Amino acid sequence: MSAENHKAFVRRYVDEVWNGQQVATPFFAPHYRRYLSATAAALTAAEQQQRIAGFHRAFPDLHFTIEDLLAEGDRVVFRATMRGTHRGVFRDVAPTGKPVAITVLDIVRIEGGLFAEQWGGPDLWDLLQQLGAVVSVGTYE
Repeated sequence: MSAENHKAFVRRYVDEVWNGQQVATPFFAPHYRRYLSATAAALTAAEQQQRIAGFHRAFPDLHFTIEDLLAEGDRVVFRATMRGTHRGVFRDVAPTGKPVAITVLDIVRIEGGLFAEQWGGPDLWDLLQQLGAVVSVGTYE
């Protein structure tokens, strides 16, 4: 696949899965892994599908707008704005009815026409602050 084909595949994933609420697993290679942090265990395709469904339950009107989309070799980087209204429980935060808008930054490695690995994600710190959740990390001195 060319860089343009990779970008089109990522656009289709965002449109169908995140905006269209379709099942994500057809986009994932059998050995797919989703890395959300340097310390957490990678998610499998099934676990990533559950994670996406959780976002849709919490924000049923969730919509991604791709702001930047770059590709080189087998990797695609996208920056998007995620918007939605908090209508379901999210990270133990009861529905607030608040609208949110946060940045999502992802890197995808494509292998054999499917997502093999994915890194990054939404700015959860900003999201939780917009929901009014109490978040503290201490001081930096």
